[in-house]
Amino acid sequence: MAEQPIWRKSTRSSSNQGNCVEVAGNLPDRVLVRDSKDRQGPVLTFDPAGWWAFVRAVPAN
Repeated sequence: MAEQPIWRKSTRSSSNQGNCVEVAGNLPDRVLVRDSKDRQGPVLTFDPAGWWAFVRAVPAN
């Protein structure tokens, strides 16, 4: 049986119900990202190296 994603709200998401993303990082070969307001919408898929490159490139607030 394939593992199911466990979604969590990103720590970099807005706390005022604005810009929110959810991340599923529990899968061994990919990281999934989706809009928390559109959970049935599109999902971005990163390989682990691509995800960490993306996270490092996002400026800290």
